[in-house]
Amino acid sequence: MKTSLFKNTLLEIGELGVFSWRFVRECFKPRYEFAELLRQCYAIGNKTLPLVGITGFIMGLVITIQSQPSMETFGAGSWLPSVVSVSLVREIVPVITALICAGKIGSSIGAELGSMRVTEQIDAMEVSGTNPFKYLVVTRVFAAILMLPLLVIISDTVSLYGAFVGINMKQEVSFHLFSIQVFQKLTFSDVLPSVVKSLFFGFAIGIIGCYKGYYTKNGTRGVGLAANTAVVLSTFAVFIIDLIAAQVADIFNYT
Repeated sequence: MKTSLFKNTLLEIGELGVFSWRFVRECFKPRYEFAELLRQCYAIGNKTLPLVGITGFIMGLVITIQSQPSMETFGAGSWLPSVVSVSLVREIVPVITALICAGKIGSSIGAELGSMRVTEQIDAMEVSGTNPFKYLVVTRVFAAILMLPLLVIISDTVSLYGAFVGINMKQEVSFHLFSIQVFQKLTFSDVLPSVVKSLFFGFAIGIIGCYKGYYTKNGTRGVGLAANTAVVLSTFAVFIIDLIAAQVADIFNYT
């Protein structure tokens, strides 16, 4: 049983690797589906923005409220904006935003492509001479890669405003003073790693959702399974990428 599970896992990873390599090859081949890419960017970015914005605001607000008593206990209340902003931008916001997108975007892509597979729409595209992989997969993965960093940046901004509101719930701090305290510690080297790893988050979410949906089997039951599996694998991939990014960042900081 354990051997079979291990074998199936390796086969799944290998097939996903082949699928990813096909994506890379198809990226450089014409014809380029710019109209579909823009449509997918709108579907992924604009429709996910409200959820990401609300979550970012709540994260900034809650973390500030929870951190304030501890910081004041150690006599470091004045450092609260700096500490909260660095923790939000470097780690918390990118990961939580990616997890939200894994649930919303991953399941949506998996279910959409899975439905197209079981209703033979993908087969019809192949028969008609259209390249379904480029039209369906490449555009969605590229849209996820492009939109995740933008969503992370917006969520960073909203979460910092939430932190500002959280601080002002117990004391009065002007926005100008808050901004000065934030940017005393928050630097470009804090923002850049979070944006770079969000590119990889977007790729993982997009490619896994497309892979599970593109090869869906077993009818409508398979569509639900594809959507569910896409969310689970995307979530797992986000944590793995974040772990690798943290190790790489530590190496660069050490050198």
